[in-house]
Amino acid sequence: MAQNEMLAMILAGGRGSRLKDLTTKVAKPAVYYGGKYRIIDFPLSNCANSGINTVGVLTQYESVLLNSYVAQDGRWGLDSKDSGVYVLTPREKADEGLDVYRGTADAISQNIDFIDNYDPEYLLILSGDHIYKMNYDQMLDYHKEMKAEATIAVRPVPLKEASRFGIMNTDGHGKIVEFEEKPAKPKSNLASMGIYIFNWKPLRKMLIEDMKSQESNHDFGKDIIPKMLADEKALFAYEFKGYWKDVGTIDSLWEANMDLLDPKNSLNLNDSSWLIYTEDISTLPQYIGKDAKIKCAYITQGVRVEGSVTNSVLFTGAVVGKNAKVTDSVLMPGVVVEDGAQVTRALVAENVRIGQKAKVGDKNSENIELVAKNVKGGTN
Repeated sequence: MAQNEMLAMILAGGRGSRLKDLTTKVAKPAVYYGGKYRIIDFPLSNCANSGINTVGVLTQYESVLLNSYVAQDGRWGLDSKDSGVYVLTPREKADEGLDVYRGTADAISQNIDFIDNYDPEYLLILSGDHIYKMNYDQMLDYHKEMKAEATIAVRPVPLKEASRFGIMNTDGHGKIVEFEEKPAKPKSNLASMGIYIFNWKPLRKMLIEDMKSQESNHDFGKDIIPKMLADEKALFAYEFKGYWKDVGTIDSLWEANMDLLDPKNSLNLNDSSWLIYTEDISTLPQYIGKDAKIKCAYITQGVRVEGSVTNSVLFTGAVVGKNAKVTDSVLMPGVVVEDGAQVTRALVAENVRIGQKAKVGDKNSENIELVAKNVKGGTN
């Protein structure tokens, strides 16, 4: 890929309200995952590994922590004189009194000047809240091969789940002929991953027109893509078959962490050929006590275990006390499970303390319990 042939813009302004207390004070892309990572690490690492030099990260909701985190572009090797990660926030709208992005397309529209500074031939637009590894350079090769004006990454999903996604219907040769937003009766199972490559100049013209429209939602899925299809533009689906997870709910975030326990999991965070970069935290090595019992666990640095851990993921600095039991659970950084406490089918938020002999979660529960506040010790 030639330098600045393709510029990336990561949409990282979502609130992530379905993650409940996990996103009360931080944006969804800043939520922890996989022992030591944050969700935003994945698209940024994909950009670095794909040879993309310049990345704009568009933030909005509870962005202070995310902005400062992203600004350390050396974490992803994007800090040379020819590369960088840039935090982009909404422009002030004096007529509305709000500093917001009205939709995904508006987020790009408000940053046209930034994009024009690099004069890219292609623009890569990414959601900042999914877990996956993808070579965007290969997707660009496909885009060029098909002579596409827009290419949308899709992933086959079970047909029974397809109504949760934007669905791309193709002609059987990759050309998109119809887009359905969360259809009740989907015609195919090709779900949009929220990853787009556009030819920049034609898209720029469309965005300027869209900004002037009072009827528009200023959104790629609701406005830009349907208009391109109506105008018979060349839109193609790039089928991705690797691991991909939308971690928009407590259950899905828990599931994504649990996937790391599967030896056949295709994500493989230890793959030296496609590293996922993150903040380098200095901490003590993990400590496993002489009476500890561990079965099928993903344990990161700084963890101390003296009790029992089964089928669980423990993040940096988590502590499991003597005679404590952690089963089918995710403990985020700094969680302390005190002596004799039990945690079952739960996701415990950062720095929460579970008191002695307390019990949280239920092995028979349909949904995963989020524990976001300290729990007092029990008496039994």
